[in-house]
Amino acid sequence: MNRNAETPGLPAIGANLHRERKRQQLSLDELSETSQVSKAMLSQIETGKVNPTVAVLWKIIQALGIDFEVLLQSGSEDKRRFEVNRGHQITSLITQSSGTLFRVISPVSMANELEFYHVTQEPGCTHHSAGHLPGTEELIAVLKGRITVKAGNNEAELQKGDFLAFEADLPHSISTTSTGKSEFQMVVRFPL
Repeated sequence: MNRNAETPGLPAIGANLHRERKRQQLSLDELSETSQVSKAMLSQIETGKVNPTVAVLWKIIQALGIDFEVLLQSGSEDKRRFEVNRGHQITSLITQSSGTLFRVISPVSMANELEFYHVTQEPGCTHHSAGHLPGTEELIAVLKGRITVKAGNNEAELQKGDFLAFEADLPHSISTTSTGKSEFQMVVRFPL
């Protein structure tokens, strides 16, 4: 045995469990129910506060329908997400009726988590949107011009430098009230 060999680091069980649970769109409550491992224990494993026994890991992987290897993957930097979405891959959606151009900045792989848009809108135009799933949020940062955002009974006028976060599960609209085009970034964040 080579005593000078470097011992590999511990696998990132908690981070791997969290990632897999989110990938399968399970809450801690749902995984707790199917695995018969308490929600508190699952939370402690995910945050790295405890190292689970083999018996506990076995219950978890059976409930998730995965192999041990998924939870035992190395926490090396090589496996961390680093995804580039090149300019030529960006999709533009033009809504002619509202004079609004949405450029989808985020990659398709993130569609279940969030969508990131760069938006331009002609003066005097309004984009209407039906309510999204309960728990969905929209975040808007104005880069140019002036817009009015309405969501349910709430309304705010925003100008360059302003930021708005709102629950987007109600019908909502964005209107450009400046004399020139407005430009803003918008993130739609979906419930986990």
